[in-house]
Amino acid sequence: MAGTKGMQKTARDMILSLGVIMLAAGVMWLFIPHDDRAPDLKRVDYRVELLTARRAASYPVAAPEGLPSAWKATSVRFQGEESDAWHLGYHSPDGEYVAVEQSTQKPSTFIEEASQGARRTEVTEEIDGRTWRRYEGGRYDALVLQGTKGSTTVVTGTASFAQLTKMAAALKMA
Repeated sequence: MAGTKGMQKTARDMILSLGVIMLAAGVMWLFIPHDDRAPDLKRVDYRVELLTARRAASYPVAAPEGLPSAWKATSVRFQGEESDAWHLGYHSPDGEYVAVEQSTQKPSTFIEEASQGARRTEVTEEIDGRTWRRYEGGRYDALVLQGTKGSTTVVTGTASFAQLTKMAAALKMA
């Protein structure tokens, strides 16, 4: 009989401990924000970096002109010491990511990195008088400008080819 009372006390203590733990977890849950909206991405002004890149790069640097305000520039960088690498990232109107990438790095290596492993297809598109080759991948798709010497231009991201095409059509090289 003495053993049964000890087991009942142990079971009661475990249930009480579990209750205290559940109560603490509930209180913590109340204080954790539960906002499921995507965070607002800050629009960046890339004009200074663009001017710097256009002065320093050994190729005509690409940047879009005339895109609707729904396209939001979110990241920019020019790394002259690293193959004159130009990057301009955008948040497209449908919430996807689109980037303009340029470099003097070896084309195959650069395309592999910029497109995150997308593979070349045989599909080409004529966009604003320029020929672009499609690359398809698991994470990113890409359009690669054909026929340029000394640099490689890639429009890439999670966006659809329709959005990538809009970006490629808006690019002005200077």
